[in-house]
Amino acid sequence: MPFLARFRRRPADSTSVQTVADGAYWSSPAEKLLQALHSSPNGLAQSQAELRLKRLGPNVLAASTTSSTWGLLLSQFKSPLVLILIVASVISMFAAEWIDAGVVLTIVLGSTLLGFGQEFIAGNAIEKLRIQVKIHSQVLRDGRAQNQASDAVVPGDVVLLSAGSLIPADGVVLEAKDFFINQAVLTGETFPVEKRPGVVHAQASLSERSNGVFMGTSVSSGTARMLVVQTGPSTVFGQIAGKLALRPALTEFERGIHRFGYLLTRIMLVMVVIVLAINIFMAKPPIDSLLFALALAVGLTPELLPAIVSITLSHGAKRMAKLGVIVRRLNSIENLGAMDVLCTDKTGTLTAGVVALDGAFDAQGQASARVLELAGINAQFQSGLANPLDEAVTSALQKAQVDVRLVHKRDEIPYDFVRKCLSVVVDDPKGCTLITKGALDKVLARCVSVGDGQPLDAAWAQRIDAQFDAWSEQGYRVLGVASRAIDPRSVPYTRDDESALNFEGFLLFMDPPKPDVQKTLLDLAQRGVKLKIITGDNHKVARHVAAAVGLPVNRVVTGRDLLDLGDEALMHIVKEVTVFAEVDPNQKERIILALQKTGHVVGYMGDGINDALALHSADVGISVDTAVDVAKDAADFVLLRKDLDILCEGIDEGRMTFANTLKYILTTISANFGNMVSMAVASVFLPFLPLLASQILLNSFLADIPATTIAGDRVDPESVAQPRHWDTVFIRNYMVVFGLLSSAFDFMAFGVLLWIFQAVPDEFRTGWFIVSLLTQLVIAMVVRTRRPFYRSRPGTGLWVSSAVVLCVALTLPYWPFSPLFGFVPLPASLMLGLVGLTLAYVLAVEVTKKRFYRHAAVKRESAVPTSRQGL
Repeated sequence: MPFLARFRRRPADSTSVQTVADGAYWSSPAEKLLQALHSSPNGLAQSQAELRLKRLGPNVLAASTTSSTWGLLLSQFKSPLVLILIVASVISMFAAEWIDAGVVLTIVLGSTLLGFGQEFIAGNAIEKLRIQVKIHSQVLRDGRAQNQASDAVVPGDVVLLSAGSLIPADGVVLEAKDFFINQAVLTGETFPVEKRPGVVHAQASLSERSNGVFMGTSVSSGTARMLVVQTGPSTVFGQIAGKLALRPALTEFERGIHRFGYLLTRIMLVMVVIVLAINIFMAKPPIDSLLFALALAVGLTPELLPAIVSITLSHGAKRMAKLGVIVRRLNSIENLGAMDVLCTDKTGTLTAGVVALDGAFDAQGQASARVLELAGINAQFQSGLANPLDEAVTSALQKAQVDVRLVHKRDEIPYDFVRKCLSVVVDDPKGCTLITKGALDKVLARCVSVGDGQPLDAAWAQRIDAQFDAWSEQGYRVLGVASRAIDPRSVPYTRDDESALNFEGFLLFMDPPKPDVQKTLLDLAQRGVKLKIITGDNHKVARHVAAAVGLPVNRVVTGRDLLDLGDEALMHIVKEVTVFAEVDPNQKERIILALQKTGHVVGYMGDGINDALALHSADVGISVDTAVDVAKDAADFVLLRKDLDILCEGIDEGRMTFANTLKYILTTISANFGNMVSMAVASVFLPFLPLLASQILLNSFLADIPATTIAGDRVDPESVAQPRHWDTVFIRNYMVVFGLLSSAFDFMAFGVLLWIFQAVPDEFRTGWFIVSLLTQLVIAMVVRTRRPFYRSRPGTGLWVSSAVVLCVALTLPYWPFSPLFGFVPLPASLMLGLVGLTLAYVLAVEVTKKRFYRHAAVKRESAVPTSRQGL
């Protein structure tokens, strides 16, 4: 008791609340916790909660170091090359080379601010989109249940939990009814764990705290009230996230970016060491040689790649939001474009999603008002997750004007995915009755009689099964209804009471296919995306719906079939099977994993509790705004309406985002690699440095300005026609082929400058600066498309910014401040010669591009077929 004695008669301030949270609260009685937290079983007052939120802060995990403005700015300097350049510039200052050092520092700062500005704008845009999809909790405030954003939950709040709820914070259970949570994310326990009110010893481990519930876990079944004790970084999940800096698994695109980065790093290290060593050996100034070598490395580096990726992703996310697709995890956009298999339930995607009760029938198949009444009472009094089936039953009950005002609920046995049924215990003038509704086979297994009390023998079971099969083949979803008189007693009633039932009859539900779904499936197929149905429904219903929407069905695999299949066998059949039926949540996940092992990028679309595992495991998790919280939290994308049409458009946006990111990479490496290699070689043979460090950095900075507009560039239709995946080998080959071509023209430019015009060092550097920048500008226009460049119109931002930089390049030697950079005016004849060389370079790149893609296509067709298409 001394733990709680400190808080008696103390004001409800943030210090007392935090001290409660810091103790072993699970070892104290709930009444004492409520008292210490200045709360009650009916929760906090709204004003009290608002004050506590202001003092303690929102219920969110600690922000990452790069999420703040200063953190984002500082992250721009994390490149070792940038840091070394700054240090080298400072050394230059001590050597009295003030102008050179100042120019280098100014350009480095300009490039850094350019990247920071673009990422800052992109980050703000994405944050505004994420606000549209928030997770909410049912919280008692002022004694009433209110729908509050989960990040506004505070210690002392009382939260109502039911199946599908995400637990918003750490706390204890005040009340529970068959309450099970999935806490594998924290404890690794495979199966849901039951939670109940009580007290646990202070030294209990996380898995031993049977009265404790924790942020990040979810409710599998049952209902409960919890008292919030810890929020945000103070929760168990928050502490783990803070210590380990938890982050989602890398997407395929991110892994590709990393591999590309490692490739460039190796090239840069070799280049810097060799160039520096040779120049020092040739007795060139050490500081100038170091700056030159580092500037070469920076020039090779696509230093704006993080900013370009952020810009393209944010542009894609904003365009997708206009279509009704909210992006929750930004880096998943490329995965959406790469997706080649989409798995989905049928309800609401292939079907209209408007479930109607087509009829209530007794065991003999005759329309029955009694079955409707029993089902209506069950649906009306269940307090778990709202679902379309119960809504359809309740609506039919109201239309039939059945009066249930004299019926009173005594207790409830909640739904779960093992029993697949739900029961309520009610009192009416006739007595106390238990009514069960659920999957037909599960209900029948609990029955001993049928109709007016006849024994449920083999003949009756056969008739019921035959009727069920007939309706299923017509596309009806069939539930069973059963009941029995039960002795009134003190609650709770348990699952053991669902026995010795009398089978009352059937409920038939119809959800017709969408009228335009066949066109949508054709659109997906044209985009290279195969659709597969994964449903818990009866296999005959699933087959009927698949046939109705034009999805070819050569075989339906059921959950029972999966039990007999090993992982290797499943990988063999999963590619061809289009319909999986009667599967449980774990089997859904297993199907997703099998598809991934066969090389597919897999999307999964779901909105229920039983979809959470599959959503987590899929490369692309897709849910809808009306889904349960646990499904929305697991999803990468949330659709504002459950429609495959907007998903098709979202796929196109994902592929456009990927295409524009790749444009920047190909443009940068094809020009930069050749130019930097040429300068490195020239520095060995020339008695002077071919470009000063400041000139290299200025060149790179100017070339990056048009690159920032690539995010909004137009994309050719053929670039989004099929899934595309990151291919490091393709990029390496592209770099080598076009880099060598660029180097060849660089050496031609050297020849023109040295042998034809006999340029002195300053003229050589000026001319080489101009031709180098021109080639980078024009190659961006050529390699941005696989078509001839004149048959693909670039975006307005790209061509306008390129035209501006082109004008700057041609006029820069004549500007008053150009001597600061070591530039001098050039003769008109020399300028014309450089422009002519640039035009010849454009023609050569265009011819090489055509042959390169033709060779790549032949090589891909002759290779062993895989599901993943190269670039």
